[in-house]
Amino acid sequence: MTNGATMDPRTDGGQSGADDWASDLALLGWTSKAEGVAAILRKRIAEGKHRPDDRLSEEEICRTVKVSRNTLREAFRVLTHEGLLEHRLNQGVYVRRLTISDVVDLYRLRRLLEPAAIRDLRVRPAGLDRLAIAVADADSPAASQDSRLLGTANIRFHQALTALAGSPRVDELMGRVLAELRLVFHLMPDLREFHQAYCERNRHILRLLENGHGAEAADYLTAYLDDAENELVTAYGKLPETTTH
Repeated sequence: MTNGATMDPRTDGGQSGADDWASDLALLGWTSKAEGVAAILRKRIAEGKHRPDDRLSEEEICRTVKVSRNTLREAFRVLTHEGLLEHRLNQGVYVRRLTISDVVDLYRLRRLLEPAAIRDLRVRPAGLDRLAIAVADADSPAASQDSRLLGTANIRFHQALTALAGSPRVDELMGRVLAELRLVFHLMPDLREFHQAYCERNRHILRLLENGHGAEAADYLTAYLDDAENELVTAYGKLPETTTH
């Protein structure tokens, strides 16, 4: 389950040292240990700190998070069930590389969730400040230099967008969807250009919602998601090692 914790503005590069985990460890305090570890790893994947095909070291994570191997393995099972990790025989646990079929299915789900969250809005909704902050984050000097931060701002925008539905279940589901999407985004050839185009479209959605035009924003978002899916599927089709079915 996502919990709105502040994302750590660091550069991308796979697994990180112990200091990079410090702000995430508070997640262990609000749920069971295994679920807390799963929440930490899910959050880090959504933030771009672990990339497709990264191997997750049991020893490092147990030492840093201070949990047993049994607890960590239970967390791994949770995230494997969610499609974020995979166990490779005699090799260990790796961050999963998604397929074209995964991309298509994720966008099918996004079209069901996201436009529905805003279509019936007729006045400026409460909670719109979170969208405005995400738009501002995408425009920050740090994001202009770091495609990971730009991607994080985009993900935060969509988390905040579906939060307008006021449903904890939608929030939880969207958190999982966006973590998987982050693994898709890593494989784009020009990640900064890709995110910048959609962050500009986020700004337009924000303006529509500020004026209470929920139905227009939902239609615009549906076309936006269609374009993003087509762009990602095209890029995936050019990757030599991507499974297409």
